[in-house]
Amino acid sequence: MTVAPILEFDNPDCENPSAAGGKGSSLAKMTRWGLPVPPGFVIRASVLTELLDASGARDRVLALVGEAGAADGTAESARSIQPLIQALQLPVPFTNAVVEAFGRLDKQMGVAVRSSACAEDSEAASFAGQHETYLNVRGTEELLHRIRDCWASFFSERALFYRARKGNGIDLGMAVVVQSQLAPDRSGVMFTIDPVRRRRDQMMIEAVWGLGEAVVSGRVTPDHYVVSRDGALKRATVSVQEVAVRADESGGVKEYPLSPEQGGARVLDDAEVAEVSRLGRVLEDRFGQPQDVEWAYQDGHLYLLQSRPVTA
Repeated sequence: MTVAPILEFDNPDCENPSAAGGKGSSLAKMTRWGLPVPPGFVIRASVLTELLDASGARDRVLALVGEAGAADGTAESARSIQPLIQALQLPVPFTNAVVEAFGRLDKQMGVAVRSSACAEDSEAASFAGQHETYLNVRGTEELLHRIRDCWASFFSERALFYRARKGNGIDLGMAVVVQSQLAPDRSGVMFTIDPVRRRRDQMMIEAVWGLGEAVVSGRVTPDHYVVSRDGALKRATVSVQEVAVRADESGGVKEYPLSPEQGGARVLDDAEVAEVSRLGRVLEDRFGQPQDVEWAYQDGHLYLLQSRPVTA
């Protein structure tokens, strides 16, 4: 490795999207600003390129990525590239660096391993949902396996197609975020403007019981809160949520059924709505533009998991 492969969130280099990807850069900035971010580290984007160089596969991968933009070429490119990524040999110095950084984290609930592409979370394209995230990863062997999986997801059919449509298909810039896993009782997303009507006079918050994966999977309809810029609740739409997704003791996540009383209760009270929206205003001011924010409550404490620009 030409440079240290690991960037802690408090390393100034981690704020550079070309080194830490969009997600890693955002987390590093929020950490420096003293905002409540679970601790973690980033595997530099350059590591993937260096491993492809060392294996002699870089030119082949770039050629296949180029073919993904052609008609009917995307699926074949994905099928050809992903095995090359999964077969990459991880050098001992890299593995040791990952294990050392992993050992400094609180792993009571495992870690979240999240893809962080260099081109993602920009004003032009969020890349939301294009790459993989793995929750409650346990042990170094599984961690190293999931790092490869994150790299491979950068070359999935849908990711290659998305990049080709956005005009940045020839790209190998993929970092990986490793972060202490929360076990939240409530999670959600917040838009610091109305993302549909583009109204700046109100914010929107969606909230579920447990982890936000229940929304991603389509298993539940979240509570929906419309909030004025001063944090006052304008409207609350409460949904009956049948399940909550939570971290499982054996690793990964699991759905847990909720009673009608639990699932039908309002997820956030007025004070919590105000607290979430206040941090949203802070993020919008710091980043200088409207934000799409992932948040979670654990043991009564609010945490920020990601913040990216609101895209069209």
